[in-house]
Amino acid sequence: MLILSPTQVKKPKKKKKQTQKNQRMAKMIAPRSLVKVKKENAEDHHPHQIIVKFQPPSGPEKQTIDCCQLNTVLEAIKSNDKVNEMIKCADENIIIQMGSEDKKYIVATHFPCSCIKNNECLTISCKSEAVEKAPDQHDKTIYPEDRYSVFYIDKLGGLNTKQKVLFRSTCVKEYKYLCVYGEKEWTVEEALRRDGRFIDDLGDFSLSNNEDAECLTYRTQTVVNLNQKEFKIRLPRKKKTNKENAGNPSLNSQSIREPRSVTDVAHQRGISVKTAVEKGDRSIEEIYEELRKQFPYLKQCLESRLSSDSYQKALDLRKENFGKIQQSFSEVHRVRMLLKLGASVGKIIVKNVCYATCFVLFDSLVLTNAHLFKHHFEGKELHNIEVFVLFNYEDPQPSTNFQCFTCVNTLVDIDVKLDYAILEFDPQNEEGPTGLLKNFGKMPQTGEACIIGHPAGEVKKMDPTFIIAKEKRADAVNAHLDQYKGTMFILLSISQTLKNKGIENIMMDTHDPEIVTYNTFMYHGSSGSPVFDTFGKVFGLHTAGFTYGFPNHEESVIECAHSLLEIFERFVRNLKGDGNLELLEKVEKAAKGNKLLEDVLEAADYNEPMDIR
Repeated sequence: MLILSPTQVKKPKKKKKQTQKNQRMAKMIAPRSLVKVKKENAEDHHPHQIIVKFQPPSGPEKQTIDCCQLNTVLEAIKSNDKVNEMIKCADENIIIQMGSEDKKYIVATHFPCSCIKNNECLTISCKSEAVEKAPDQHDKTIYPEDRYSVFYIDKLGGLNTKQKVLFRSTCVKEYKYLCVYGEKEWTVEEALRRDGRFIDDLGDFSLSNNEDAECLTYRTQTVVNLNQKEFKIRLPRKKKTNKENAGNPSLNSQSIREPRSVTDVAHQRGISVKTAVEKGDRSIEEIYEELRKQFPYLKQCLESRLSSDSYQKALDLRKENFGKIQQSFSEVHRVRMLLKLGASVGKIIVKNVCYATCFVLFDSLVLTNAHLFKHHFEGKELHNIEVFVLFNYEDPQPSTNFQCFTCVNTLVDIDVKLDYAILEFDPQNEEGPTGLLKNFGKMPQTGEACIIGHPAGEVKKMDPTFIIAKEKRADAVNAHLDQYKGTMFILLSISQTLKNKGIENIMMDTHDPEIVTYNTFMYHGSSGSPVFDTFGKVFGLHTAGFTYGFPNHEESVIECAHSLLEIFERFVRNLKGDGNLELLEKVEKAAKGNKLLEDVLEAADYNEPMDIR
């Protein structure tokens, strides 16, 4: 598909038609917050059959249903008109039993049909009360089976749950297990919250494995390793009330409720963590005392890393570097140069999956991150997705003064470790932007930098920043976390989240690929952005940020980019290994005049490692 900008159309009589095409494309590529994308698409085609029956008195007869789209299980069931007519209750009152074993597994109405086996029997029951949250509160985007982990929660609670109501409705206790699903990067807590059949406030729970009750999975861990396992919900020991409180008639049942973490209170009530602390169920002193008992070693470790003067040192460093950035990027000739180079930066759309950033290498080849295509490629073949690239997307909607190209469904190259992917777009006789390959430069360890990209799928933006040297990374992270130093429980939670994401690798410089680190507001949607130095050399591929979040809010402590010279070296060696001499010749031609790239190509000829540092 090709969309021409109205300013590029030479014949007036075609301008109106072209503008109409652009307007249609604008609706398709708008951020998800602006346009709700309907999920039924050709790539969702996955034909299989399910069998449905109703509990008596509705009848024991079984109905076969052909499920041809990626839908929720209830949508698949209701696609059969006859079955749909037999459902006489609200969606949230429905219980769907899965499997032939009586009263064993039940799934939520929004359970992915892709996780239902072929010819699986589903038994439908209609209850007089709501069993789960209304389905419209759930994210209905359904993916193939390999995107999910499916696990089972026992109706019988584990340790310390006898006095705790776990489910919205007692109806679910007629069955042995609640079958729960989650995308593999979700936490346990997120999966149970999205499920809708559990109460909103489960508190500080964990899951105990039914095969080994001492083997615990905490609510903050991801569900990636839980697939097909059975668990019980387990709670911490309830704090005993004081004797004088027990005899005080002024205390009602609500005032003797189970303690909850401040983050849980904030999440349920939709208030800030600070407000939750101020209005919480327990005093800060109580929380501190409890944490001192539970985490003495971790507390000591964190306090040793957060030295008293670390914040001031990092603050002085930021002030010093900000002055340099302001001076460098306020010079008109540098801004003009970056704007010219930024024309090669585009917004990449992986339809119904994500938005990100890319930039042209040369001709019709673009470079972006490999993680955009997770679960959607095998070898070099993309499957079940369409990919588009937009250039000149700089004016807010509904402006349509951009170019749009469709990408070929075969990747030119991809490397998960270096997190890069190279795609080819179909120019259809339309000339795209000039590439940045000739501007590749060495990755500096210090100094100023500028990122150009499309954060959150929005119009093109640039963010001047400065490089955080290896020895200063810990100071920069600690400076960010210092704002939580007075609330140790939040600090512990954030530190664990960052640790789970591998932040220690870059702190201790054990990250295999060469990276550079910095701070920027451009993380979500900016993956694949080029990182420039003050001389207009592009040295990095913006790849990731180490983030943590509160309800409706997310922060990043540090971001990083991979070396483009290292990526180029891997690309060249992959071309030689694949025997793609035709493309290699084009690469050599495009790289001519850049001594660094020529050295990489020469080293590849002799099969020698290239020192790119």
